[in-house]
Amino acid sequence: MIFGKTKLEFKVGVFVFCALIVLAFFILSIGKFKTLTAGYLFDCVFNFVNGIKVGAPVRYAGVDVGEVKRIDLVLDPATSTTKVKVVCWVRNDIHMPADSSFWVNTLGLFGEKYIEIIPGKNYATTIQPGATVTGNEPIAMHEVTEIAKNIANDIEEIIVKIKNKEGTIGKLLSEDIIYKELEALVIDIRKNPWKLFWKSKEKK
Repeated sequence: MIFGKTKLEFKVGVFVFCALIVLAFFILSIGKFKTLTAGYLFDCVFNFVNGIKVGAPVRYAGVDVGEVKRIDLVLDPATSTTKVKVVCWVRNDIHMPADSSFWVNTLGLFGEKYIEIIPGKNYATTIQPGATVTGNEPIAMHEVTEIAKNIANDIEEIIVKIKNKEGTIGKLLSEDIIYKELEALVIDIRKNPWKLFWKSKEKK
């Protein structure tokens, strides 16, 4: 009886072990085997990252080539200001020119944040593992709101001036004398179309 029980436990253990292997293989398949793919790390320093998170995609020329591994707040001793260091991992086959541009981009207007790398042209010098690059700052949402607010205020001011018959556009839309002059000019040209040619010759 004890031997039979031990044999059953052994079979259950083997089954559980095989199930764990299959589960691990399935997880690696979903993750595109990133843990098995050779790659390298580099640091990208920003002043502001607009909410990017660990695990966010890293794209090179619009193609997913890696992910964000770590995000740290660091103190820049040269300027005594706080910077954001984004540690990025990319595949070994990705060779980025030293003059490439690094941005925090967004999928859509309010979508996922990711690192966008715009390839440069200096392929003679490429970014090496462990290198530190400077990223370009994304536009903060409060800045977008402020710009939109200023545009709305400018439009409202223009509309008020037009209603008050102020400025060139307001006068053009409100004074009857301009309409009358334009109407007289059109009637005169219709009656005497030769004046157009006469004026052009006179200018020559």
